[in-house]
Formats: sequence, C-alpha cells, structure tokens
Amino acid sequence: MVKKYLVGIALLTVIAISGCSAASKETTAEANTSKAPAAETAADTEAASDVLEIEFWHALESQYQETLNRVVGEFNDSHDNIVIKPMYIGNYTALNEAIVSANAANTNLPGVAMANIPYVTAYGAGGLCEDLGPYIQRDGFEIDDFGEGLIQAAKYEDVQVALPFLVSTEVVYYNRDLLNELGLQIPKTWDEIPSFLEKASDISADGKTNRYGMVFPGWITWYYEPFFINNGVQLVTAEGKTDLASEHSVKLVSDLKDWTKKGYSYLATGEDAASVMRQNFIDGKALSVIYTSSLYDTIVDSCSFDVGMDWLPGGKTKEQVLGGNVLFLPAKNDQKVKDASWEFLSYLMSKDVNMIWASESGYLPTRKSVQETDEGKAFLAQKPEFQIIFDNLDIITPGIQRTDWSQVSTTWRNWMDEIIQEDLDVETALKEMEVEINEILSGS
Repeated sequence: MVKKYLVGIALLTVIAISGCSAASKETTAEANTSKAPAAETAADTEAASDVLEIEFWHALESQYQETLNRVVGEFNDSHDNIVIKPMYIGNYTALNEAIVSANAANTNLPGVAMANIPYVTAYGAGGLCEDLGPYIQRDGFEIDDFGEGLIQAAKYEDVQVALPFLVSTEVVYYNRDLLNELGLQIPKTWDEIPSFLEKASDISADGKTNRYGMVFPGWITWYYEPFFINNGVQLVTAEGKTDLASEHSVKLVSDLKDWTKKGYSYLATGEDAASVMRQNFIDGKALSVIYTSSLYDTIVDSCSFDVGMDWLPGGKTKEQVLGGNVLFLPAKNDQKVKDASWEFLSYLMSKDVNMIWASESGYLPTRKSVQETDEGKAFLAQKPEFQIIFDNLDIITPGIQRTDWSQVSTTWRNWMDEIIQEDLDVETALKEMEVEINEILSGS
C-alpha cells in the first residue's frame, strides 16, 4: 500500500488582518542654551507626530539586503511624513504564520506585507487584504502594464487584493557550449524530449550515467505542473475533481519513469535535492536542468561554461506558472495608514524600482513597457536570455488558486516520488492518487 501523505495547509483562523504597525514618530526636543518659543516647540512636536512609521514585512534573505536597503532609503529620503522600516520575518511559511498570528491578536501588523503567491487565495477568502482597485483607479496606476498572468495571480474573485512584486517562472538552463558541440537544440515540445535525451545523455557501458540530458525538479510540483497543463491534463476540472489519472497523465509519468530507468534523467527529490541538482549542472554532469528563472545570476556566476536559458518544452499550449511573491495592504488599518502604505507599495511597483530589482536579483521585470525604456534595453543587453520571458509574459499563468491546493500539491508530489523511486505501476498508482486528491478537493 502506498503511503499516504496528507499534509494539511496552515488554516487561517481569522477573517481579516489588522492594521499595520504604524506608530507616530515621537521626538523630544534637544536641550538648547537659548530657550525656543513655546509656539515653535509645539509646532515641531506636532510635525514630528505626523510622521508615520510603516513596517514592511518580507522574506528577502541576506543576498537581497543591499538592494532592499537602497530602495527603501531612497523612498524615505523623498518623503518627509513616512518612514518605512523593512523587517525580515523569515521564509514564506514563517512570514505567513507571523501575519496570521498578529492578525489573531489584532495588533503589531505591518503596513505592507509580502506573501508567496499560493497564499493569495486564502488571504482573499479571509478578507485579509485591502481591495486595491480604488487606489489603482484614483491614482491612474498602470495595472494593464503587467502581464495578464501576473495580474490574475494577485486577484481573488476578480478583486485586486495584491500586486506582483518579485516573480519568477520555470525555465530550462543548459550548457550552451556542450549543446553546440553535440549539435543539439533544447526541445520545444514534450514529444521531442526522448530524442533529445538519447543524444544529450552520456551512459557508460556498465549502465552508469556520466551525464544526464535533463533533470526535472521534484521537490515541489510547481516545476512539472506546466508539462501536465500543456499536454491535456486538467489538474482541477470544472466539476472540482482532478484529471491526474487520465491517459495523458499516465503517458507523462510513464515517460519520466522510463527516462529515469534509462539513466537519461531523474526526478530530483529528497534532502538537498536542489543543491545536488545545481551542482550536477555546474560540474557538467547534466546538460540541462529545469529550474527557476530567479536564480539566473547565481547559475551563471557558478558555471565555467556559457549558460543558456529557454522556455520549457510545451505541448498543445506552452503556458508556464508564476512563482515568487506579491505585496498587499492589511485591510483593517485606518485610512491614513493605508494611504501611506499604498504610496510605498506603488513606489515599489514603479518601472524604475522594478528594473533595479530585475537587474540585481534575478527576478523578472514585471512591467511590459520596460522593454522600451533605456533601463529595459540595458537589462536585455546584459541578460539577453530574458527576452524569451519578455516575449511570453502573457502566458505565464497564476496556476491553481484554491485554498486546498497546497494539500493537493503535497499529495501529488509524494505519489510522484514513490511511483518513480519505488517502481510502482503508473496507472494503478495514479488511480489511487486520484481518489485521495478528489477527497481533498471535495473537502471530505
């Protein structure tokens, strides 16, 4: 019997998130040898008390601190009445827990908060986020300049509850030097992968793999969801069931299992799966790997060869799924705090700031029009590989937006791992998995 791993997602225990931690900045006049007039002292105190201190909760680790501090510093320098305090809370899970906990206590919440994209649906359903529509309309904010998938990823039931900030998508990294030497091209469709793997892989006479043709991450389903979506599989149907045991799905999983048996590829799972996969690529033990576009700079800087980046092999369609984070405003703040927080949030979304992050972090430019700016042109001149992403911004989709998707995804991931690693019968295992997932989707 296959082990069943049902991992419950963190439940939101409250409906709305509370106001941000916006404290009036109190100051005390320094002692002076000449006594200031009482009226002037009162005016100074009143002006100081009008300064709003807004906390920005985020999950950006140390490698992003220099950029973050510079961007926040420039905002603070240009605003006399708002002071932004960036606060690193931890990873996305820790950040979510902190927001939910603070909301339950109805105190000490940020003015602007970051969230991993999969949390948007739960936050929207719980009424945690301010509706940004009125702010967008009031200020003429260019929401249409974002790719359609980016806009949808930050919506809940057609309400713009957040905005995309640092986002990424799946890509294929490849060793261009070796690819050219072998006279190969990255496959454009799933059906082209077998021929590619046969020529790209290096298998010794004893069956040992010296070089994998392509490695597929398996530690989260995000990396292989597009292959299923683009090849006729409905992850969740209109009736609220999964199609993951369909004929199309059986073929995809059977292919992955077959390529693993032949030594052409492997599904990267288990402890340190990401770092092991990266090292295999860096060491020339994998011609190509599926990975996140956000680590482009890291990959390029780590490799001694010319690194190429391409779109994932598609099928009838070639959609990909958005990764990364969004920013939102807690809904229960008073209007003065929300207006100040929106000013900072919209500043972070500006073309100039967006290009700073794209240039220095490896995350994607989110604004389509930046291609026409000097900064955008300079970015593409520096990183021409990103043109493939610019060209496809409108087909980067938000993915499945359901509060139970985390549990479904975990179940799917664990079954995929067992099917391939423990040599289970694909069709039988997928049918068992389908029953389990449908129970989750039905809420039973």
